[in-house]
Amino acid sequence: MLWISHLPTAFLFLLLLSCFPGQNGGENEQPMDMISVWEGDSISITCSGSGNELGMYLTTSIQGVNVLYFSQKNTSFILPTVSNRIEYSKEGRNLRITLHNVQESDSNIYVCSEFILSKGRHKKLKGKTTIVVVKAKNNGVVEQSPPYANPQQGQSVSITCALRSSHEEEGIYLLKTHKRPEIVLHVSSQDDSTIFPAFANRLEYSKEEKKIVITLHNLWKTDSDMYVCAGVLKNSSSLSVNRRGTMILIEEVEQTDCSNSSWTIYGLIIVIALQFSALMCCSLFHVNMKKYFQKRKSNAVYEDMSYCSRRNTLVRTNTYTNDN
Repeated sequence: MLWISHLPTAFLFLLLLSCFPGQNGGENEQPMDMISVWEGDSISITCSGSGNELGMYLTTSIQGVNVLYFSQKNTSFILPTVSNRIEYSKEGRNLRITLHNVQESDSNIYVCSEFILSKGRHKKLKGKTTIVVVKAKNNGVVEQSPPYANPQQGQSVSITCALRSSHEEEGIYLLKTHKRPEIVLHVSSQDDSTIFPAFANRLEYSKEEKKIVITLHNLWKTDSDMYVCAGVLKNSSSLSVNRRGTMILIEEVEQTDCSNSSWTIYGLIIVIALQFSALMCCSLFHVNMKKYFQKRKSNAVYEDMSYCSRRNTLVRTNTYTNDN
């Protein structure tokens, strides 16, 4: 039974396969980047087109301002307020845009779009989104605490973000801005929230007016980073960003070999159990069970000889009696 010998290996493969999370198709998901810099630095954003676009846009999500438009005919439009600080170059399908000497007011959500002709109609397709955080030295309208946290791996940390402004807020972000820039959380003024994959099932928050307390649970070494609160104020053309942020450094806890290899141990136990079961099945199929449960027959020859021997003994006459 060759197939039985392969059962443990096949089952182990399925077991290991189930440990890896499935991937979504993500065909309609647009990529998102994040850039965190200091005032006076330069940033670059690359927009990719389909190759048959009529033109490409770079716009801001807040207030919806067109920063740059580049057409297929090599004509362009640049927002006057940044015209002396911006440059661009077109390489194949990519449009590379560089903004120099960035200011705090440049903090925004930038969206790449392309303008195409589809079925005789003009259509604008949304592309990559880039969140730009420009940090300044002066205090702003966003307060954040604590400035530093040093939890152990597996523990939790709470970050408080508060907006000091009379303007109505339209949303609050928590961003990672140093080692691996990315969005952690976005909460709108209507309390609609988006928790991004890095902290899925590990984040909770409570919001009261312009203050939000965010708790990050089950922290890992890779979560060490600079976390920054950012707010979107009504009628504002840029993000309001906390200058200091919260530096979180995760202290790694030494783990024993057993805890590090718990999944390996469980897998080995299952494989051994399956191997043993397979061997037992082989034995049951190939051994004749009748040899163990069938009654053993009597030896007929031995019984006949025994009977004859007893009979001869009974009929034998006494020779001494006849002589008398």
